[in-house]
Amino acid sequence: MNRMVVVVFDNEGKAYDGKRALWALDAEGSISVYASAVASRNSDGTASVKQEEPGLLGTLVGTPVGALIGLIGGPTGAAIGAMAGVASGFIADLDNARIGSDFVDDVTAGLSNGQAALVAEVDEDWTAPLDTRMEALGGKVYRRSLSEVRDTSDDEDTAAIKADIAQTKAEHAQAHADRKAKLRDRMSRLDSKLQERLQKAKDRREAAKRAAQAKVQVLKAKAAVAEAKAP
Repeated sequence: MNRMVVVVFDNEGKAYDGKRALWALDAEGSISVYASAVASRNSDGTASVKQEEPGLLGTLVGTPVGALIGLIGGPTGAAIGAMAGVASGFIADLDNARIGSDFVDDVTAGLSNGQAALVAEVDEDWTAPLDTRMEALGGKVYRRSLSEVRDTSDDEDTAAIKADIAQTKAEHAQAHADRKAKLRDRMSRLDSKLQERLQKAKDRREAAKRAAQAKVQVLKAKAAVAEAKAP
């Protein structure tokens, strides 16, 4: 099952130990790790990435891991410290994170300032291997199954903008000359907003497709290794 896992540790050193243990589980075949990062909670409540391992996904930008780190950082956004080149791509967006707000609340409440967390997207058939390894290192494990990409809210927003454009066009057709310029300006702004939303939805679908393809390649490679080792 595809899941988001967050393991909270008392300090960064322990979180790095947790990350090494996580990828060791991947190498053993107990789980599949698609992406991971070590993030710390700063004194102002924001989250800083200290170390990342995106695997075959190439970057944490646009992934559930990146989005969750942004959400943990709170309304001020993620203060990406060591990974400055990644900072602009983290978006605090529940749709990108593909998890419920209650999970974000649980993790945020459980991660105190000064502590560090291992954040990872994994595929696991059972929870015991990861839990056992992380608890032995002093980590507290939070996990949540990832939902499918949700387009419902975007669809509703797009429909509302289209309806507003249609109404403005109808009003423009009946308006006096002194009103037409203002209505044309409004239609232009609405159309720009519509195109922006349509592009955002397209980008999200394409990113999800690329991530899914990368994950398939991970699983195929592991299957090939297991088959080669089989007697």
